[in-house]
Amino acid sequence: MSDSYIHGTDPAEQDRLTRLNQLLNARSVEEIALTGGERILDLGAGLGQLTRALARAAGRNARVVGIERNAEQLEEARRQARSAGEESLVEFRQGDVLCLSLAPDEWGSFDLAHARFILEHVTDPLAVVRAMVRAVRIGGRVVLVDDDHDLLHLWPEPQGLMRVWQAYCHSYFLRGNDPIVGRRLVSLLHEAGARPTRNRWVWFAGCTGDPAFPLYVDNLAGILVGAREAILAAAQDPAFDATTRARGAPWAGPPSARPPLDAAAFEAAIAALRAWGRRPDAAIWFAMSWAEGVREG
Repeated sequence: MSDSYIHGTDPAEQDRLTRLNQLLNARSVEEIALTGGERILDLGAGLGQLTRALARAAGRNARVVGIERNAEQLEEARRQARSAGEESLVEFRQGDVLCLSLAPDEWGSFDLAHARFILEHVTDPLAVVRAMVRAVRIGGRVVLVDDDHDLLHLWPEPQGLMRVWQAYCHSYFLRGNDPIVGRRLVSLLHEAGARPTRNRWVWFAGCTGDPAFPLYVDNLAGILVGAREAILAAAQDPAFDATTRARGAPWAGPPSARPPLDAAAFEAAIAALRAWGRRPDAAIWFAMSWAEGVREG
């Protein structure tokens, strides 16, 4: 996954992820609806904030394992756990979700296998979900949470921003990844051998006046600035416009409405986004795609 992951792991990105977790984790834990004492496997644990939140919700008899490939992320996850006095809550392990390694007696033992924002960054999402199904017991739950980047809408639309967002999405395709995998989650569960039981969106949006709104704006800007070079490279790909039109992105527009995207246009769009975030009428709509399935005998 490391070669296809677009965001990097530098301190600025780790800070963005930490603040993103502050926005999302309470709702994520609520949706998972743990009853206590579960054995939980969290794939792509990242900095571990959600993994630790799941452990707290599952209570003292729980067993929680967090798998993360990147050594820098794993080191920061352990540092944050120590800082919070929670180093015993989660067993963090280094591992690759595309080649999941568990002890023989761990396969088929977990009550819940969970993955958030990981399937969009791998070249074979189905392989990951199949491993998750294999990891849970009969009757165990598999929860997939990911993005469908075509859901993003801002109003009034900052000038040039959606052109940058198109190129950001296209950069995923160039890596063999899927920026719209969120719409496929139920299908992936079915193909992996689980029985889908739930499909929904979890709201991730706001407007001026919401105390969290500046975090939403900063998160979006941070995503794009962190992926700047990949975005500019994707904008130069000859298949960029054709791929965007074929996908039916709602902002694709006619060729005459798609000016070239170069470094100056990128910087102007980011400046427009930050100015937009100070408008009294700014609003953003987005949602996490959420699907759940059960392993049957």
